[in-house]
Amino acid sequence: MSTFYGRVPIEDVRSFLYYQKDGITQKLIHQLKYKNQPQIGGFIGEWFGDNLVEANVFKGIDYIIPVPLHPKKQRKRGYNQVTLFGETLSKILGIEYKSNVLIRYSTTKTQTLKQRFERFSDSKTKFKLANTTIFENKHVLLIDDVITTGATIEACANELLKTKNITISVATMAYTQKA
Repeated sequence: MSTFYGRVPIEDVRSFLYYQKDGITQKLIHQLKYKNQPQIGGFIGEWFGDNLVEANVFKGIDYIIPVPLHPKKQRKRGYNQVTLFGETLSKILGIEYKSNVLIRYSTTKTQTLKQRFERFSDSKTKFKLANTTIFENKHVLLIDDVITTGATIEACANELLKTKNITISVATMAYTQKA
């Protein structure tokens, strides 16, 4: 996937499903995020995890890290939609899941209605790594639900890159192409 080429150093990127308007993946992700169906993340994590094992990828990963929600949004929703996805991948791949180490400290409106330029020029979304030494000399797998422009992943990766000698790979439930 060339989404990050030339913008931020990513070792490997894998997305499981293709997300398109009115498609089954959109319906699944919508149920996961907005209809209190966190078990969908576990289902996708199990299916994707089995595929990753079979493909023999993501060897040498030390930790799985979720893209965080802003605390206000997480309180409203009741959960981070990638938590069960990440915990399931953790079990299947045998990689430790670390939540609450990457923190979102500003909120933005939903990215789904923004155009590509707006997503990249939105400097309000900020992430902070709670401890910059925990991932020194480690390979981390950053996970999220959907990659569209890559702006969120890029912002997280830029914060993680403040860690000495870190390697970052990315796994998402789905990806999409938007103008």
